[in-house]
Amino acid sequence: KGSIMKLGAKDSVVEIETVSTGSLGLDIALGIGGLPKGRIIEIYGPESSGKTTLALQTIAEAQKKGGICGFVDAEHALDPVYARKLGVDLENLLISQPDTGEQALEITDTLVRSGAIDILVIDSVAALVPRAEIEGEMGDSLPGMQARLMSQALRKLTAS
Repeated sequence: KGSIMKLGAKDSVVEIETVSTGSLGLDIALGIGGLPKGRIIEIYGPESSGKTTLALQTIAEAQKKGGICGFVDAEHALDPVYARKLGVDLENLLISQPDTGEQALEITDTLVRSGAIDILVIDSVAALVPRAEIEGEMGDSLPGMQARLMSQALRKLTAS
């Protein structure tokens, strides 16, 4: 039926487990030493601004500490040579290249619910194209389809 607490109470301070981004400056700027584990984090920026690089560096840092990581490559653009140069252990990286947004999000949900994964990257949200759009005709108008897909997926994932 819910819970309630005072955030000012001394025993209510919770230590947040983090994963380093591989960038000391960014880890310091984030205020907790990296990205918080168990949270959904969106990295936003223009094309070629380093979003995938940051995600791969974070995966490499998690793997160095024995973490199990996954990469859902919705763009079908993961460069294994570059990932290896950043320190990613490709032999121990779970990789999926889904055909549709629904497939990508089902894989994501399965991995999250398993509890066996430390970091999961979806690259990228913009590439999560709904099945109806892929199977439809060029020029078909499907307003809000991707937004509905993402809204449903986020509700489902945050409940996991």
